[in-house]
Amino acid sequence: MSTHDNNDNAAAAGKCPFHHGASEEKSVLARGAGGGTSNRDWWPNMLRVDLLNQHSNRSNPLSDTFNYRDEFSKLDYSALKADIRALLTDSQSWWPADWGSYIGLFIRMAWHSAGTYRTIDGRGGSGRGQQRFAPLNSWPDNVSLDKARRLLWPVKQKYGQKISWADLYILAGNVSLENAGFRTFGFGAGREDVWEPDMDVDWGHETEWLAHRHPETLANAPLGATEMGLIYVNPEGPEASGDPKSAAPAIRATFGNMGMNDEEIVALIAGGHTLGKTHGAAEASHVGVDPEESPIEAQGLGWTSSYGSGVGKDAITSGLEVVWTQTPTQWSNYFFENLFKYEWVQTRSPAGAIQFEAVDAEAIIPDPFDPEKKRKPTMLVTDLTLRFDEEFGKISRRFLNDPQAFNEAFARAWFKLTHRDMGPKARYIGPEVPKEDLLWQDPLPQAIHQPTPADISEIKARIAASGLSVSQLVSVAWASASTFRGGDKRGGANGARLALAPQKDWAVNASVINDVLPILQKIQQESGKASLADVIVLAGSVGIELAASAAGVATQVPFTPGRVDARQDQTDVESFNFLQPLADGFRNYRRSAKGSSTETLLLDKAQQLTLSAPELTVLLGGLRVLGTNFDGGQHGVFTDRVGVLSNDFFVNLLDMRTAWKATDESEELFEGRDRLSGEVKFTATRADLVFGSNAILRALAEVYASSDAKQKFVTDFVAAWTKVMNLDRFEL
Repeated sequence: MSTHDNNDNAAAAGKCPFHHGASEEKSVLARGAGGGTSNRDWWPNMLRVDLLNQHSNRSNPLSDTFNYRDEFSKLDYSALKADIRALLTDSQSWWPADWGSYIGLFIRMAWHSAGTYRTIDGRGGSGRGQQRFAPLNSWPDNVSLDKARRLLWPVKQKYGQKISWADLYILAGNVSLENAGFRTFGFGAGREDVWEPDMDVDWGHETEWLAHRHPETLANAPLGATEMGLIYVNPEGPEASGDPKSAAPAIRATFGNMGMNDEEIVALIAGGHTLGKTHGAAEASHVGVDPEESPIEAQGLGWTSSYGSGVGKDAITSGLEVVWTQTPTQWSNYFFENLFKYEWVQTRSPAGAIQFEAVDAEAIIPDPFDPEKKRKPTMLVTDLTLRFDEEFGKISRRFLNDPQAFNEAFARAWFKLTHRDMGPKARYIGPEVPKEDLLWQDPLPQAIHQPTPADISEIKARIAASGLSVSQLVSVAWASASTFRGGDKRGGANGARLALAPQKDWAVNASVINDVLPILQKIQQESGKASLADVIVLAGSVGIELAASAAGVATQVPFTPGRVDARQDQTDVESFNFLQPLADGFRNYRRSAKGSSTETLLLDKAQQLTLSAPELTVLLGGLRVLGTNFDGGQHGVFTDRVGVLSNDFFVNLLDMRTAWKATDESEELFEGRDRLSGEVKFTATRADLVFGSNAILRALAEVYASSDAKQKFVTDFVAAWTKVMNLDRFEL
């Protein structure tokens, strides 16, 4: 899919979303609430600490006790699907349905809702219902999807909070496919809506819609699409080249950034283009502004067209005018049959966009609004890529000759597309969840251990007597749990994948893999009462309890057993490598000196861990004094009591008797010298000093540096730590 429509029928390496918004010129934060010049106008490079406050209870209209899973369980699921089916053929005069069916429109809506996902950082996708908000509601690739959401509103209104918009988008796509005669792989609900746009997703540095990205750049910096504002690729070829072969690298790069292989790519493009049509009745100059720029009386609808009636036969969406198959509301194998049967000649749509027509074909394609008219088959430039690229062509011919293989491939690829950002299958709910475990779902085995409180106490005693230091115990637990990504719910401590490839081979984990993990593995094997995943998390608990006791504060870290140990064959090494941190400021680790600043990468890591600004602050300060730097180094360890859970990091950071100076021109490492003697007292990185330099983080640091913060610091640290350890415990 691309800028075309089926209407009426990471962050990259070296980049970080905390560095900028989707477009600085159009940032929704560019002005203060009362107008006038805002802080970000004066200081456009301000650290975006505010991004950690996204999706808080203050923006949520539902009560604190609202539980979506409980509400969904009350849903009459069959009735909901029946209402969606009825909607498909209930053509509305304000947006008439092609061939009397909205099948293609709803498939496109679902596709484009899910299609923003990218494996590099787990962001994007359908999981939060973001298509309601900018920038996605106004992307050029999403023209007319505002109409799809309005058509679906009566169904959403009827069922209220029992079905989220995020789930409804995908379910509407599934029901459309089923109504077209296709058997889907299944559907898992569980996507919960948010109530404001995501501000943490890096959509790229381009400041103009459809600004082209070179495929090689895209492959090295996989944000998702080849051009700003597209879901995937330009359907006219890179920079509207009109050359099918030239589009292959761009197609592979963009789909590959979603974790799709060649077979899945061919199946998805062909399947998506088996139904519906594109819309290019006239030049795009007739099309008005997007929803975000539309006048108040438009009530959030955009792209109003001045051409003819502006709708139906006069609709302009992508500017292309293509119908792929003879049965655009019924599933078939006609896409491949037409692709290989005819000779294709380049032509242009009424809007002037490059497309292809079957020069040697009869007029066999039904007109969407006049049953007396027929058209010749048409294709997009990127459709023909599936024939003329050597590898895509082999797969396409196989699907041509084996329609059932195509059906199976599309069913699985569609399910992956629409569920890829949901995380483990434990998060899926509803009567149509497939039983089969798929590797990309990061499957886990059934639990075989049920440790009792006595068992847990015994294991903790073994850990405490193991000879491992507080720093080692806390470090191994953090290394295991901190892989979690809030965007796609991947990673975390459950599964103990720290002991498996690729995580065991990451440089950031070297010390815990070599020095700590073997000892914990031996304890787990000798005990036999808990999983290695639980033992690793318990190690962190033991370390923190010892450190708190040394600080004079008695505490017990909450622990809920039940984690399991994944096998290597349940772990997609290539996919999990995307979880390797570019930087982990909590461990004073940075893989590359290029790209965004160390402090912005720290905030990015905190946001992936779903931490608030106070949680970020207390965790980093605690981890520093516990000595958890990845290499055992002393940067940021502002204490002479390493291993004691004290507030020394904040006390010494804010001490005006210390003056800081960069050690070289890179300004990555700093020395803190006594202002009187000139003696070096501490060394630090930018991830340390930002808690004194940034006004917001300094205000939080002052709370924990105060003389009355001893108990609060430990309490808050334990709470934030427990949150991180349980981020992937979806069953709790």
